[in-house]
Amino acid sequence: MKGALLCFLVGLMSLLPSSLCFSSGDSRRIFLQKSVSVLTGAAIGTVASVSNTPAALAAPEIFNTPGGLKYAITKQPKDLKKAIVPAKGDIVAIEYTGYLTSGQIFDATHAEGKGNALTFQLGTSVVVDGLNEIIGYMGVGQKVQVIVPPQLAFGDKGLCLEGGECLIKPGQTLVYDVFLKKTAVPPP
Repeated sequence: MKGALLCFLVGLMSLLPSSLCFSSGDSRRIFLQKSVSVLTGAAIGTVASVSNTPAALAAPEIFNTPGGLKYAITKQPKDLKKAIVPAKGDIVAIEYTGYLTSGQIFDATHAEGKGNALTFQLGTSVVVDGLNEIIGYMGVGQKVQVIVPPQLAFGDKGLCLEGGECLIKPGQTLVYDVFLKKTAVPPP
């Protein structure tokens, strides 16, 4: 199910009306704002239209956070009732893959289960704000795919080299597959 939400959203791109195409005065930001609105509406319509299909074929349920993230749970922990949810300041270990909305991978900790987790204190600037926020909603053993808007990612600055070449362009929406591997209370 890796990348299922991304594939679902990219598939919806073919449903976008021609009014979303660039005109000479449009900026990329306007295009993204228009397309996110249309895609959200299309995704809601698509989820509603497949409600009578078998669970294996149904689109994942999409959740929204107060901060503006959209996410789908792609893997639940073995025992959901006992899953530990980290708090701000806890030490967490995650495995992740970061995608541009085109599907291109820009960063990853490698394959799930390979032991290459990123360990950091939740709520710090080690990761983008969107990752800090989504991890606060996850239980250990849970995997989600999350759409991170620019204001919770790299914002208007993007991630650019001094020469001007950008790995992540300013105002770009990102998609992450995140697996919460471990959490612990930091030492005193």
